[in-house]
This record gives sequence, C-alpha cells and structure tokens, in this order.
Amino acid sequence: MNIHVKRLDHVQICIPVGAEDEARAFYSGILGFQEIEKPDALKKNGGLWYQVGDIELHIGVENRDGYNSKSHPAFEVEDLQSVKEYLLNKGIQINEETPIPHVSRFSFRDPFNNRIEFLSKHHR
Repeated sequence: MNIHVKRLDHVQICIPVGAEDEARAFYSGILGFQEIEKPDALKKNGGLWYQVGDIELHIGVENRDGYNSKSHPAFEVEDLQSVKEYLLNKGIQINEETPIPHVSRFSFRDPFNNRIEFLSKHHR
C-alpha cells in the first residue's frame, strides 16, 4: 500500500502552562496570525489554534524547562526581506540559516523558545 498524503494539516508547538495571553500577544499581535476557535472537547487542555495560510498552527501547553529544540514549522512568506526587517524592528533576534539552493530563509525563536522558520523559494 502507498500512503497518499493530501496536504499538511497542522503543526503543533508548545508553550508553558498558563502562557496563552503572552502567546496571543506574539502570534496575533506581532505575527498577525489569525486565531481560530479550538473544538470544545479540547479547550480544557489550554493552548491556542491559528489558521496560517492553508494549514493550522496548534499551540499546546506543557512543561518547558530547558527546552531548546531544533524542531520547527517553516512558513513560506511573501517579501521575506520586509518580514525580516519588521521582526528586527520588533526586537526579535533573527538567525541566518545555512543557505540551500533556491531558498532564502531565516529563523527566530518565539517567547517560549520555539524555533520558527520563514522562507521564500526562488525558481530557476
């Protein structure tokens, strides 16, 4: 059997328990992502959900002591340089990533030390 994947549905990252307001300030306020309502059955777990392009970003809650993972979502954006300048003006530290063919990219850490990558693809 071949598994046919239609598309990526969602990515989940995590924040400390009780940090939803700070996450909302960053993801809604700074990044401008559109928050969507979580299903009633999951609201008791805490966290937030966002619609980001055609996928969802789920932000769960967990113990985050000493967390510094390389795992990350990568979002393709329009006008990567303007996005980078905007984030720098907001005081967000940008990490230049190792160049790869036909892709410009950078990453940054959210206030909870989650790595986020923004990229732009260039066709030959």
